[in-house]
Amino acid sequence: MSDGMRVDLSALDEVIRKLWGLLDDMDKAGGKVTYSTNVPSNAFGSERFLESNDLHLAHEQMKTKIEGLIKGLHGLIDEFGKSASKVRDKYNEQEHANKHGMGGDSGPAKKGAYA
Repeated sequence: MSDGMRVDLSALDEVIRKLWGLLDDMDKAGGKVTYSTNVPSNAFGSERFLESNDLHLAHEQMKTKIEGLIKGLHGLIDEFGKSASKVRDKYNEQEHANKHGMGGDSGPAKKGAYA
């Protein structure tokens, strides 16, 4: 950067890579909650066990809450990953512009610049 500060783009790349990995893990967890935790109502007991319907309802409500939490976390991680990618791209563009602006690659001193 022009003020002498440098940004470690590889560290940003690592953060972004870990965020995408975390998103993949969240997708797997979301799939398990949605598709692998279905429990039929009769698994909680028969009609003679009066609380079986209450248990089944509580299970379904908790399953819905967990699905919502995972969806919310997924959205947050996705947003943060996209923001980190944009920041990384901006720093990369600025670094590229600084190299070309100061390196003489495109300045008038270059032979044939005003041909």
